[in-house]
Amino acid sequence: MDYLHLPDLAPTQEMLDVYRNKHKDWDKYEKQFLDLMGERRIENKIPKEAIAEGCLLCSEDKPHHCHRHIVAQYLDEHWGDVEVRHLG
Repeated sequence: MDYLHLPDLAPTQEMLDVYRNKHKDWDKYEKQFLDLMGERRIENKIPKEAIAEGCLLCSEDKPHHCHRHIVAQYLDEHWGDVEVRHLG
């Protein structure tokens, strides 16, 4: 599998720092990140083929509190055919 860096699928460093180091408010972080992806219009910028059969990576060890969960949720809402399987 090749590695493809897609910064539009990541939160800003500031957003991540505030979540990790200050508030740890998952609901607020999730809403901010969903809003950011909406502003970026990732559903139009990222070709489906770029992540088809791909794997989203994150530094968090659990899928329920990481940005890849939010990305998958967002893309499923816009594309309608995103399948999520958690590895390990």
